[in-house]
Amino acid sequence: MAELSHLQTQPAGLHAGLRGTLRQHVPMREHVSWRAGGSARQAYVPADLDDLSQFLGTLPADEEIVFIGLGSNTLVRDGGLDGTVILVQGAIDAMRLQDDGALYAEAGVASPKLARFATKAGLAGAEWLAGVPGTIGGALAMNAGCYGAEMWEFVARAHMIGRDGTLRTRVQSEFDTGYRHCVLRDAAARIGHDEWFVAAELIFPKGDVSQARSNMKAWLDRRAATQPLNLPNAGSVFRNPQGDYAARLIESCGLKGKSVGGAEVSAKHANFIINPKQTATAADIEQLIIEVAAIVERDSAVHLEREVRIIGAASVAKEAA
Repeated sequence: MAELSHLQTQPAGLHAGLRGTLRQHVPMREHVSWRAGGSARQAYVPADLDDLSQFLGTLPADEEIVFIGLGSNTLVRDGGLDGTVILVQGAIDAMRLQDDGALYAEAGVASPKLARFATKAGLAGAEWLAGVPGTIGGALAMNAGCYGAEMWEFVARAHMIGRDGTLRTRVQSEFDTGYRHCVLRDAAARIGHDEWFVAAELIFPKGDVSQARSNMKAWLDRRAATQPLNLPNAGSVFRNPQGDYAARLIESCGLKGKSVGGAEVSAKHANFIINPKQTATAADIEQLIIEVAAIVERDSAVHLEREVRIIGAASVAKEAA
């Protein structure tokens, strides 16, 4: 998690009993993997789940609330966020094996850390998470997946927190999940607006540790060979359309290397937009996303859907001509 000590701290005693850290005017470029974007009005780093529950209870009912883990799937527009960001990575990150055999992991646990923990514990099936550049909270919210596996295949129960700080446990059947999709069946509550994931109980079968480690290494080597991991990016920008790959479509349109300002379509993987010199604005990135999607639709008659979330004040990005 980025160091926040240089930022203005909220006066002590504003909310008695809170044990976390509240900061004002927080540059979100330091907390998203694209290294671009505006600032949040305030950000809170909770001490633990109980502290987060108490903090949320102090916020106005109409406050905009955004949870950020590693920020590997998020673009904050240059105008920033007039609300509260909850920074969970390195804060809400407990992980343990339960007596019933389930692996309990909180939202701020990095996915690769969970993969290593599960493998060391003799569990199989979690190795693919080593290739997910985010946290468990994000993996739950978007049903992250790769190498033929998806997050919600392994979820037994999810722990959520409401706007008023109420903690609740939900079972898998309460969610409608699919490819990069997860919503509550209860129409009265929305993930990311009324409730947020704070933990999950995951079921993985017992397995061969050496084989799991071998699988994990192979997948990590493949990822390093095919993705621009050394440059600021947010992973796959677009979802794969049914029966095809977004990267293939983008490349077939000759868009590798296309740029807007400091943002560029990766020459290594066409479904990645990079910020190679860390000079791109969020507007540059968003405009490039819009133009790539428009060109693919024009030339291939395929509508690409975004996989990344774009939040914050209105962008100056324009539809491609």
